[in-house]
Amino acid sequence: MTTPEASPEITAPTSENTQPARHFRSLKELLDFASVKNITKDLAQMGDSGIAEPLPFPFLAIVGQTEMKLALILGLINPNIGGILLVGPRGTAKTTAVRSLLDLLPVIERSTCYYGCLPEDVETGGIDAICPECARKYAEGKPLTAPDRVRLVELPLNARLEDVVGGLDERAAVHERMRIRRGILAQADKNLLYIDEINLLDDSIMDAILDAAAQGIYTVRRGPVAATYRARFLLIGSMNPEEGKLRPQILDRFGLRVIVHGLTDAAERLEAYRRVQAYLANPRAMINLYAEEIAQAREELQSARRLVRQVRLPDDLATRAIHLIQKMQIDSLRAEITWFEAARAYAAADGRDTVQATDLRAVAPMALRLRRSSFMTEYFDHQKNEEHEMQTLLEELR
Repeated sequence: MTTPEASPEITAPTSENTQPARHFRSLKELLDFASVKNITKDLAQMGDSGIAEPLPFPFLAIVGQTEMKLALILGLINPNIGGILLVGPRGTAKTTAVRSLLDLLPVIERSTCYYGCLPEDVETGGIDAICPECARKYAEGKPLTAPDRVRLVELPLNARLEDVVGGLDERAAVHERMRIRRGILAQADKNLLYIDEINLLDDSIMDAILDAAAQGIYTVRRGPVAATYRARFLLIGSMNPEEGKLRPQILDRFGLRVIVHGLTDAAERLEAYRRVQAYLANPRAMINLYAEEIAQAREELQSARRLVRQVRLPDDLATRAIHLIQKMQIDSLRAEITWFEAARAYAAADGRDTVQATDLRAVAPMALRLRRSSFMTEYFDHQKNEEHEMQTLLEELR
């Protein structure tokens, strides 16, 4: 993103000890401002807190890496983008950026039940589709859900398949009732599922994740017991290509593909060092420097999530974009699905309800890169020769 042409509006302070409140016209403008925010004087005044706290590094304090930050924000606005893959060497803030999303995650309605029972379960499967406790609540007219923040669910590399999909619940077995406990995939429903070093994940686990991500639900069978869970999550993966390639079928499941490079500007690298040093010394104070922007960004994200449902893509613009995809010889229909959904999210982040050509250009590299396969090109060229030979021989049957 580029620096905004106009400065954000500033209102007068309410007291001598409060700073002026800035109001941004859109989420894009807020992100642009935060990326160049000058906090040098504040950093100089910060001391060591002497307290170790599990607080994530502020997302808005990450220096540079514009494309990576944009991709993650677009994923929060429109989960229909279909997943985000971050590819780059070690030490380029990939994992830091994903974990720093915690302060920006939106609020949704979530089940309050251990087994994840929801009102729609009753609508589709009847009262027997939910646990006895939730059935009692439902009959009494009590809510089965409560507002809750979207969570970041991390999948460890040493996770077993049973941990991922679920297994027999020992708690229920004690009461002579066999139940299947929810696995990580079910816990990731309506959340973000993050897999670091995804290229090193066991194939069987990756296959289970891909199937669940494609369908939005999955079924677990353990002997005579079976359970079906929702798994509607935004999949985020990161990898270092030095450590191994990613299987083509896995790569195809990621809508946005971000190539993360190290910072090339010496001034940016120095600023990144200063911010990391300040965060390590006093994380809470560092986060407070961005508290105002974080609060506004969270509100803007909620607004953009509502607006994106109304954003439309004109047919003439979509047709021209599809012609471009065809010229690039990209076969997968996921290319335009991701591209158009990302452009809709980009327009919503800018507070507009109509996609423009500039929106498509802004997100095109992330949506279209790594889509072509030299293997498939060679395979179809060989097949084309075979088809031509077969048609020539068939002409002799006349």
